[in-house]
Amino acid sequence: MRATLRWAHSDLRTHRGEALFLVLATAGIVMSLLLATALFGYATNPWQRTFTQARGAHVWLHTGSATDLGKLRGVDGVEAVAGPYATNATTLASRGTRAAVELRATPELPRVGRPLLTAGHWLAPGTPRGVVLESSLARALLAGPGDTLSLPGGDGKVTVVGVADSPEDRYRAGEQPGLVWALPAAVPHPTGQVVGLRLVDPADTDYAVQRAVTILGTGAIGEVSTWQQARAAAQGDNRLLGQVLGLFGLGALIAAGFAVHGAIATRIRGHLRDISVLKAIGFTPGQVVRVFLCQHIAYAVFGALAASAVTETLGGLVPGRLGDAVRMWRILPGHTAAQSVIPAGAVLFIAATTGLAAWRAGRVPPVPGTRPAPTAWSAPSQAARPVPHRGPSTATRRALRRLITPARSRGPLSTVMRRAIDVGVPAGLVLGWHAAVARPVRSLTTVARLALPLLLIVVAMSAWTTLDRFHSEPQKVGVPAALTVHTHHGISDADVRGLLHRDPQVAAVYPGVEVAALVPGQTATIVLSGLGTARSPYPYAVAEGRSPRASDEAVAGQGLLDLLNVRVGDWVRMTVGDQPQILHIVGRSIEPENAGRVISTSLDTLRENDPRITPALYQLRLRPGADPHTVAGRLTTAGHDQLDVHAVTNPADELSPLRGVVAGLVLVLALIGLVELLTAIGGSVRESERDLLALKAIGLSPRQITAVTMTATGCTALAAFLAAAALGVPVALWLIDQQGVSSGIGAGIAQRPPGALLLALGAATVLGAVALAALPAARAARRRLADTLAAVA
Repeated sequence: MRATLRWAHSDLRTHRGEALFLVLATAGIVMSLLLATALFGYATNPWQRTFTQARGAHVWLHTGSATDLGKLRGVDGVEAVAGPYATNATTLASRGTRAAVELRATPELPRVGRPLLTAGHWLAPGTPRGVVLESSLARALLAGPGDTLSLPGGDGKVTVVGVADSPEDRYRAGEQPGLVWALPAAVPHPTGQVVGLRLVDPADTDYAVQRAVTILGTGAIGEVSTWQQARAAAQGDNRLLGQVLGLFGLGALIAAGFAVHGAIATRIRGHLRDISVLKAIGFTPGQVVRVFLCQHIAYAVFGALAASAVTETLGGLVPGRLGDAVRMWRILPGHTAAQSVIPAGAVLFIAATTGLAAWRAGRVPPVPGTRPAPTAWSAPSQAARPVPHRGPSTATRRALRRLITPARSRGPLSTVMRRAIDVGVPAGLVLGWHAAVARPVRSLTTVARLALPLLLIVVAMSAWTTLDRFHSEPQKVGVPAALTVHTHHGISDADVRGLLHRDPQVAAVYPGVEVAALVPGQTATIVLSGLGTARSPYPYAVAEGRSPRASDEAVAGQGLLDLLNVRVGDWVRMTVGDQPQILHIVGRSIEPENAGRVISTSLDTLRENDPRITPALYQLRLRPGADPHTVAGRLTTAGHDQLDVHAVTNPADELSPLRGVVAGLVLVLALIGLVELLTAIGGSVRESERDLLALKAIGLSPRQITAVTMTATGCTALAAFLAAAALGVPVALWLIDQQGVSSGIGAGIAQRPPGALLLALGAATVLGAVALAALPAARAARRRLADTLAAVA
C-alpha cells in the first residue's frame, strides 16, 4: 500500500494539469445535473403542492348565467363540485397598470379549489368591496393588501384585502385574465358563471368533460380548462431549462467518461516500462489495475464533492430562476437523495468507463517485449552508389522518399505523401500528416473522443442562434405583432382603427377576435382566432403548407394538430357556443402561445358564419426602431382609458436564463475537450520518441521535428471539428425542432449556427491544439541522445 501511494503521488506531481482539468470537468458535469434536477423539481412540485393543498378542481367549466349547473353533481366520477360562482369579465387598474380579470363571486372560502392565502385575509362582510387577488395578478398590478384598484367606466373601486395562490391558470397579459375573488355584492352584474369538478380519477378528465357537455348542451359551454393545461402553464419554461441542462449534462458526462478512458489508455502506453517495473518488484495485476482505477476515481470523487458543495452553498445566491429553483429544491422531499445519487452515479459512470483501460494496464507483462530495429533506408548497393551533391533540402527529400518503415509505430509513406515531398512541401508537415493517419483505429478513436464535446458545443451554438432569432426576427417565429390592443364597450371599430392608424410608428393594424371553441368529441377547448381581413391579411409564420386565402381556410398550430390527430389538408369541425364552424387546414403555423392549440383564420371567415362578430382586439405591427412600450403608453393616453394596450410577450424573454446555462455548459465542454487534447498530445509525443533517431539521421532540425507533432495534433483536431460540424448541425436542428413539437410550437424554429461562428470554433480548436502541442513537442525534439536511446529501448 505504501508503494502504491508513493507511485500515485509521483504520478500526480507529473500530471498535475491533467488531474486539475479532470476534477474541474467532473465538477461542471455534476453541477449541471444537479441544477437540471433542481429546475425539474421547481417546475413541477410547486404547482403540485398548491394543487394538493387547495384540493384543486380537475376541470373548470365556464358557461352562461342561465345555465343550470346543479345537474353536474350527479355525474359519475365526480368527487366534489366547486361552485357554481357568478363571474364578470372586467379590468382593474393600479398605478397606471391595467389587467383583464375575472371577478368571481365567492360567498365563502371554497372547499374545492381553495385559494391559499399568502398575504392579508379572506373576504369578510365588513368589507363588501374587498377582493382577493391571485398572486401572479397581484405581482402584475404591483398591488397588495390595503391597495385600491379602479374598475372601468366609473363602476367604482375595490380594495385588496388578500393575495392567494391558486392551482388554476395564472394571469398572462393579453392571453389569460387574472383571477379575483369577491363577495357577491361586488359582482352586481354577472355575465357568466363557472363551476369546478374534482374527479375521483384525474385520468378520466376527457370523459368527464364529454359527459358535462352532453348534460349541459353544446351551446351552454363557453370554455373548458383542465388541470393538465394549468400545470403546463405553471411549469412554463422551467421544464425546458431542466431538459437542456439534463441533456447537456448527460452528454458531457459521456464525453468526460471517454476522455478519462482515453487518458488512462494513453498513459498506459507511455508507462509500459514503469508498469513492468511495478510488476517486477511484486505488484500483482489486480494491484496495478487498482492503482489507475482508484487514482481516477479519486479525481471524480473530489470533483463531485466540490460540485455538490458549490451547488448547495452558492446555488441559491444565483440571481433569477436558477437561484429560485435551488432555494425551492432544498425544501422538497427528494433533495437529500438527489444530492447523493447524482454525484455517486457520475462517479460510478466514470469508474466504469475507466475500468477497461485500467484492466489493460494489468495485462502488461513484467518484462517488455523486444522491439524490432528500424528497417534500413536502402540496400547497400544503393547506399554505396555515389550521389551528386544537391544541397541539404534535396538530400532530405531523397531520404524521406526512401523512408518506408523506420519503426513499427509508423507505416510506409503513401504515394500522395511522396509526391508532396517531391513538390517541396515541408518535411514536418508531411510527416505530421503521416503520423496522424498511420494508425487508423487509434486515430479514429481519438477523433471520436474529441469530436463529442465539440458536437455538443455546436448544438449549444445552434440553441443560442435560435434564441437570437426570436429577438431579431420575431415575425418568423410566430410573433409578427409587437402590440395587442383590447377595446371596451362604447368605442366603434372605425374609431379604434382611425386612432391606431394615426400613430406615426404603427405600420399595420390587424383587427381580430379570439373565442374558445369545443373540439370534436367535446373533451377540451381550443382557441379559434380570426385575424386580418381580405384587404389586410395577417402575416402568419407558416412552417408547412400555405397561408389561408379563400373562405373557410385556416392555419393551425402543432399543438392543435396533435390534439385532434389531423394533418395539413384535413377539414376540422368545432363548436363556438351553439354555432358549428368547419375549417380547412391549409397550413401549419408556428404558434408559441396556448401550447400551440390555436387555429387561425381571417375575420371575414368568422363573420360569414356569424355576422354579429365585431373586432375585440387589434394586433399592431410597428415600424422598425419603434419602442413598443412608448407606443403603448401613447395609444393608452389617446384612447382615454378605453383601450388596453399590451406589448406582445416574446417567448425568448422567458428563456433568457438559458443563455447563461448554455455559456456555462460550453465552458464545461471546453474543459473536457482540453483534457482530450492534452491526452492526444501526450500520446503523440510519446509515440514520436522512437522516431527521433530516424528523423535526426535524415537531417531534420529540432524545429522541423517539433512541426511533425504539431501538424499531427492539428490534423487530429481539424478532423474532429469537421466531424462535429457535419454531425452536430443536423443533430441540433432535430433536437430543437423536437422540443418545439413537444411544446406545441411546432418544428421549423431551429436555426443553424452562423458560418462565421463555426469557422471561429474550428480555428480556435485547431490553433489551440497546435499551440498546446508546441511546448511538449519542442521539449521532446531537444531531448539528449541518451534519453532518446533509452526511450527506443
